[in-house]
Amino acid sequence: MLKVNNLSKSFDTATGPLEVLSGINFDIEAGKSFAIVGPSGSGKTTLLGLCAGLDSPSTGEVSLDGISLNGLSEDERALVRGKNVGFVFQNFQLIPSLTALENVMVPLELQGIRNAQPQARELLAKVGLQDREDHYPTQLSGGEQQRVCIARAFSNSPKILFADEPTGNLDEKTGAKVEELLFELNREQKTTLVLVTHDLKLAEKAEHKLVLEGGKIVELV
Repeated sequence: MLKVNNLSKSFDTATGPLEVLSGINFDIEAGKSFAIVGPSGSGKTTLLGLCAGLDSPSTGEVSLDGISLNGLSEDERALVRGKNVGFVFQNFQLIPSLTALENVMVPLELQGIRNAQPQARELLAKVGLQDREDHYPTQLSGGEQQRVCIARAFSNSPKILFADEPTGNLDEKTGAKVEELLFELNREQKTTLVLVTHDLKLAEKAEHKLVLEGGKIVELV
């Protein structure tokens, strides 16, 4: 589902190039769960963005479901993401002026699905929010907002889901519920799950784990 070959990423700074990732190689099979862990500044989020086609590498190649992202325009990468990818972020990134139901409907409507309400309602029910569909993000707790994000992420039936610190802003009890939901949907829908986390307990729940330090892989199991 995801193939990363000799990936590196550098940024220009006032003092010269800053290498954030170097010589990254790994594959992820379809339907598997995969955790990327490491200390702050190790390159985890940068790696996630490259894998999802949100950014381009300095060198190396990323292939997503057999499609090389190298050389694609931003519009072309967006099409690949729209068909294959779901996202869950630490800071939720819900649209504040839309209800929970409307937030889940957005990706469906962008795909041209005219009557998106029934499918969005079904997804909200799956994450236990059938009674909160008319509430706005500010009327929802952090855990509820994250569950709306998960429902939205699964609305386009993604082949791969990228989750960046999905429990980072949640208390332990709420975070555990969100974790359970992510892995449950991973199993039910056979969606490949890629987690970036500093939580080692969460990482251990994944089938495979990649440890980054200083932009390089120090462990891959």
